[in-house]
Amino acid sequence: MPHVTIRHFPKSLTDAQLARLVEQVTAAVHEAFGVEERVISIALAPVAPEDWDSQVYQPEIAAGREKLAKAPGY
Repeated sequence: MPHVTIRHFPKSLTDAQLARLVEQVTAAVHEAFGVEERVISIALAPVAPEDWDSQVYQPEIAAGREKLAKAPGY
């Protein structure tokens, strides 16, 4: 606890980019929730652009607006 899942279009990250992402997300979660870094987990979940609407936008964003800490701004 806590666990963060980042759903995104497929993208290859270098080892350095991945390390920086993990470091920054871990630091933000650690600061916000006051938990030890060792209990934080992060998953990357690529979603094909053609599947984004049906797999992410409709079920998680549009239908879950009340849960969003930040909504997308188009």
